[in-house]
Amino acid sequence: MKPYLAVSVLSLIAAVLPLQAGQNPFAGRWALTLEDGRTGWLGVEEKESGLTGALMWGTGSVLPVSKIELQGDTLLVERPVASRGGESPTLKVVARRDSDGLKLESSILKLNGETEAGPRAEGRDSGPLPPTPDLAKVKYGTPEPLLDDDFPDKWTLVEGKEESGWTLRGGILSNRVVKEKGRRFGNVRTRAEYEDFRLTTDVRTLEGSNSGIYLRGRYEIQIAETFGKPLDSHNMGALYSRIVPAVAAEKPVGEWQKLEITLVDKHVTVVLNGQTLINNQPVLGCTGGALQSDESQPGPIMLQGDHTNIDYRNMVLQPVKKRD
Repeated sequence: MKPYLAVSVLSLIAAVLPLQAGQNPFAGRWALTLEDGRTGWLGVEEKESGLTGALMWGTGSVLPVSKIELQGDTLLVERPVASRGGESPTLKVVARRDSDGLKLESSILKLNGETEAGPRAEGRDSGPLPPTPDLAKVKYGTPEPLLDDDFPDKWTLVEGKEESGWTLRGGILSNRVVKEKGRRFGNVRTRAEYEDFRLTTDVRTLEGSNSGIYLRGRYEIQIAETFGKPLDSHNMGALYSRIVPAVAAEKPVGEWQKLEITLVDKHVTVVLNGQTLINNQPVLGCTGGALQSDESQPGPIMLQGDHTNIDYRNMVLQPVKKRD
């Protein structure tokens, strides 16, 4: 995903505290589904100083809202469409509660003052996060190699109408895209779906690489050429736009790097080249480009291939064994 504005971990954690008696009825974590099929996420908290929140709408980053207020039974939310420096159009979202969750409408306030209607959406309460798991007690099942000779049977393009830049040769899965008008290359996903697991892989970034590994097809671990760059929630090994790596552990472009990702009870751990970037931290919701936002469901491993070139090898998944 393209980098926009890094969101502080503290502000996002604040946005997902469980609903307490007497709190704003919009408080909590909301998994959004837009009418055009894209996903979103809204986090709202009521503090003594007023409401705070963060929003992801269809694609891109989770961004803190610039305005949020309750007007009767309606929640009004505003945030920049994107933050790349300079002025940005404003995304406006109006949310209402019903018996099933939220009904949302959107519009874009352009820089010239014109307003453009946007997609509607529905929101479902994600509920409280599970307690932090004790990873020392987690047991794993039989390792499943994902990049073996059965690759064509195990993986498929997410959108069949897009071109595939993916090839597997000599155990190396490579994505090569051509930047030409009218050509779009696709993401690839496992046909199988998974719940909790540990995934290990080697990855090799190339010049300008910008890819990602989606856990359950929902939470993107950023894969990008960010060697030597300041820590950011869009760097290699970050939970995209949500969690900033604790350290910079990237290797230079063209070198193989070892990545280990563990997802258990909606908590994620990421180790890159032997250094822990994310240590058993909560995953608050989906990231831009997710296949769907419902956090109660299993999902595939998805590799982002619509941006740039990237190489993977030795990808192995170990499912977590069922626990009492």
